[in-house]
Amino acid sequence: MSDGKITVVLNGYRRPHTLEAQIQSLKAQTVSPDMVMFWQNKDSDENFDYSLLSNCVVTTSNANFGVWARFAYALNATTEYVCVFDDDTIPGKKWLENCLETIKTHEGLLGTIGVIFNDENYISYDRWGWSNPNEVTTQVDIVGHSWFFKREWLGAFWREAPVPESRICGEDMHFSYSIQKYLNLNTYVPPHPANNQDMWGSNPNLAYQYGVDKNAISVNYHGSHFGNSLQSTIKKGFKLIKG
Repeated sequence: MSDGKITVVLNGYRRPHTLEAQIQSLKAQTVSPDMVMFWQNKDSDENFDYSLLSNCVVTTSNANFGVWARFAYALNATTEYVCVFDDDTIPGKKWLENCLETIKTHEGLLGTIGVIFNDENYISYDRWGWSNPNEVTTQVDIVGHSWFFKREWLGAFWREAPVPESRICGEDMHFSYSIQKYLNLNTYVPPHPANNQDMWGSNPNLAYQYGVDKNAISVNYHGSHFGNSLQSTIKKGFKLIKG
């Protein structure tokens, strides 16, 4: 039975300075999340203001389990829908509403930045979402920065566990691959109208600012990691739009 309720999963790693803006953006949502869960990966320089999380479920780890851990943590949600956010992503106030409306007509994995690959090397692609506004819902190969989905789809996500060396990346490709293979579902970017950033999944100014700072995975790790993840996912059966 559909309840339309949403659990938001926030990820804490090396950006404690973004947490307040994320919490404020969630409080401003036109569709309020039923629950907010905070997952903190252990790191040497974390200094999060836990007073901001007084109404949230908070779990901290004494080890860094990488980008995949939040999707295991999300299994603890009890709502129909889950939205997982990167820590550099500050959504517009209508983002959750936008996702709920989009999934009614385009059942699939939704996100705020989408990629359509031009080849299998991860270096040539088109992007849609906050960095390149799309007026209508657009099918893409993978999404990132946030993931909106039905909680039950996590069963497909975890049917194939990640290999240890993929801990720093590849969760986005794996999710789209998993629902494509096991659920026959696609991946989409909901509308990001150029004249209405309230509907966007990320504030573009902050996304550019935080997304290329010293904490960004794309800055700290060579692009070959992402290319290797894409190629291994394709070998498992992931079908690209331009494939």
